[in-house]
Amino acid sequence: MTPTLPNIVLAPVSGAVPAWRAEADAAHWRAACEHVAQAGGRLAALWASDERARGTGYRVCALLVVHEGLVCLELRVPQDAPVYPDLAALFPAAGRMQRAAFDLVGVRALRPEGDVPDPRPWLRHGAWPEDAFPLRRDFEAAGTFPTELDRYRFVKVEGEGVHEIPVGPVHAGTIEPGHFRFSIVGEKLLRLEERLGYKHKGIEKRFTALSLEDGARLAGRISGDSTVAYAWAYAMALEGITGAQPSARALGLRALLLERERVANHLGDLGYLGNDCALAFGFAQFWRMKEDLLRANQALFGHRYLMDRIVPGGVRCDVDAAGAKRLVGEALRLKDELRAMRSIYYNHAGLQDRCITTGRLTPRNAARLGVVGLAARASGHAMDARAHPGFAPYDRFSPKVASHRNGDVAARIVVRFEEAFESLRLQRVILEQLADGPRQVPLGAAPEGAFGLGWVEGWRGEVIVALEAGADGRTRRCHPHDPSWQNWPALEHAVIGNIVPDFPLINKSFNLSYSGQDL
Repeated sequence: MTPTLPNIVLAPVSGAVPAWRAEADAAHWRAACEHVAQAGGRLAALWASDERARGTGYRVCALLVVHEGLVCLELRVPQDAPVYPDLAALFPAAGRMQRAAFDLVGVRALRPEGDVPDPRPWLRHGAWPEDAFPLRRDFEAAGTFPTELDRYRFVKVEGEGVHEIPVGPVHAGTIEPGHFRFSIVGEKLLRLEERLGYKHKGIEKRFTALSLEDGARLAGRISGDSTVAYAWAYAMALEGITGAQPSARALGLRALLLERERVANHLGDLGYLGNDCALAFGFAQFWRMKEDLLRANQALFGHRYLMDRIVPGGVRCDVDAAGAKRLVGEALRLKDELRAMRSIYYNHAGLQDRCITTGRLTPRNAARLGVVGLAARASGHAMDARAHPGFAPYDRFSPKVASHRNGDVAARIVVRFEEAFESLRLQRVILEQLADGPRQVPLGAAPEGAFGLGWVEGWRGEVIVALEAGADGRTRRCHPHDPSWQNWPALEHAVIGNIVPDFPLINKSFNLSYSGQDL
């Protein structure tokens, strides 16, 4: 069923994702987004492109999630007046995406009053001049620039007894860089302001130098702990462009790999959360379980983290009867071990004291901020792309969506346990129902200008890839989108009213990606 938007005629986008696409003028583009927001829809992604070679200036795309699926609304932005209507008033998550669109393409969001919502850079960090925009087609990717002084203005909180604590971007542990500016009274947190973008790698620019098929390898390296989700989303988008239809066996194997990636990350996070509460026993046990799973990945699929196992047209691995038996045995063993560890976590007084009511994100705030994935499900919003009607092959497996309403660290622990149990069940079901068929099918031709979308529920939340074909099988534009874009702002709300020593625990309970959104 095609969605209905005022004054917008939608055309279907070919592929496995239920999706539609339309171009609108500025007034209708903004009105359609407002209609979606009022109807309970949400913003999935926003990006910009340089279309000057086509004589149409620039383009801004808003990808919306509605009941029926995905809707990509496109807006032409004039070259001589590169501005467009602000969406942050409708979808708060749009704010950072709009700032990134300016840093990379030079198109600016404006409020109805004519002012800029937040003019501060998001990705630039003084690494290139203010008047240079890396995703414009005349920007030389190999060029170098003198480092500019970066005068980023954090929001000041003033009042009696208010102090600031700057943390990062370089941290004591081997983690990715991010800056956190705390405003506190005593140990109580009044405000947190994040600054990210330190991991910017020019990935979106790099895609434009690759063929569509070569882009698949880059997609799997956007965020190392979500390589399966990104590889599948990219493959899905390219298969939509070329008309390729992977076999039922290949789709089943993809789902198997995705669930293994989900379990591995949940095991690691549960261990870290125990460790942050001084339960070193939990850390040791969960990481022993994760290591066993990763070794099985290496033995059966050729890579501990399953990189390059999913490719456009299918997969590059398979599982025989002996391998399937090993995986079923592993799932049953992990289920028993998880039950034992869940009992310990749920009954450990120290851990419960640290986690219950800590870092609470209310259902109302989660909805207002457009939070997705695990964090949304722990705050009362049972959304999961795997459960969307027609999502193959999950439409045959009936995945159960775990959820909780408390929205605190404890709720996010509960959701991790429940999702790990469900992933282990799904692995057994997938192996029992694994159909015959080729591992990989050839791709068809990719017409210039063809557009495809990939939409996969990774372990953090929905991973999206929007892909446009250029001439001769090249990539004209690829925008990969991580769920962390929506969820990082929620962390700023979840910490308010907590104490400073609880921040590492709250942060870990979300476990968001720096690299995935610093493209």
